[in-house]
Amino acid sequence: MTLLLLTRKGDCHTGPLCGGTSSPCNKMFMVRFDNNGHTVWEQQVTNLTSTRGGYDDGARFVWWYQHHGRLAYDGSNYAAYFGVAITVQNGNCVDIHEGDRMQVVSKSGALLSGHGSFDFGCSHAWTSRIVWDPRAKKFVMVCATDNDCRIAQPDPYRTVAAGACDGTLFGGDLVLAKSSGYWTAWSQGGQARLSHFSGSSAANKTITTAAATHHPHLVTYGSGKMLLTWQSGSSMRAQVYDSGTGAAVGKQFTIAVRDHDYIAFKSYADGSVAYPAAGGTNTTIKIARVMP
Repeated sequence: MTLLLLTRKGDCHTGPLCGGTSSPCNKMFMVRFDNNGHTVWEQQVTNLTSTRGGYDDGARFVWWYQHHGRLAYDGSNYAAYFGVAITVQNGNCVDIHEGDRMQVVSKSGALLSGHGSFDFGCSHAWTSRIVWDPRAKKFVMVCATDNDCRIAQPDPYRTVAAGACDGTLFGGDLVLAKSSGYWTAWSQGGQARLSHFSGSSAANKTITTAAATHHPHLVTYGSGKMLLTWQSGSSMRAQVYDSGTGAAVGKQFTIAVRDHDYIAFKSYADGSVAYPAAGGTNTTIKIARVMP
C-alpha cells in the first residue's frame, strides 16, 4: 500500500480579496493506493466544498505558498501536517493568511477528530514537519514561524529554537532522539543546525553543523544514529550523527544524486535510508539508498 498527500484543483469563488492578486484555491487530499496503483480511498484534509470556496470566510485551502506537507503513521491512523491558507472576513472583503493544519485519517479513510489534530497552529508558518513518537504515544510537530521568528511546536506555540526573520529561517526534518526527545534540523543564515528538545520544553542542545544550506534533510539511520544531508553542487553531502549525544560519527561523504529543497529521506526496517531524486530525464527518478 502507498499513501500520498496530493493537491487538487478547487474553486476560489468571488471573495472579494481585500488586496493582492488572485491565487489558486486548491484542495489537499490524503490518497491511499494499492500495490497495483489503484485508489483504495481518498479523503480531503482541507475544508473546501461545493458551497465553500477558497475566498469564503473560514476556508482552509492550499495556494501557491508552502503548498506541501508531511505524513506520519501511528500504526492505525495517518496524520497530515501541511501548509494551509486561512481565509478571514474583513468587512466587505476577505484577507488570506498562511498557517498550518494537522488532520488525522483512519486506515479506512475516515477523517478523525482528536489525535492532536487542529484547524491551524503556527501562523505565519512554513516547513511543517511531523513524527509519531511511540514512546509518548503522540504525534509531534515543529514549524518555522514569523511569530517571534523561531522554530516552534504548534497549538499552542512552544519555542524550540530562537531564530531571526531575515528571510533565511527554514525548518528541516524532525526525528526521534535515541532515548527520549527529538532532534530537528533547521537553518539560519544558510547554516544548518541540529536542536534537541523534549516534551514542550525549548531545545537543551543546539549544534551548528558544517552544512552550508537553507534546507537540511534529517532522517533516522541505523541503530542510534541519524543522517544529515544537504545540497552540494549537483550532488548531496552527508554526515552521520549520534542520535543520543548529537556527536558527528565518521567523515562526510557524497551521495551522487540531485538535491531538492522539500523532498525527504525515508527510513527502512533494515536501518537503511532512501531518497527519491530527479533522474536523467523529466520522466525518471533515481533512488539513492544509504545502507547501515
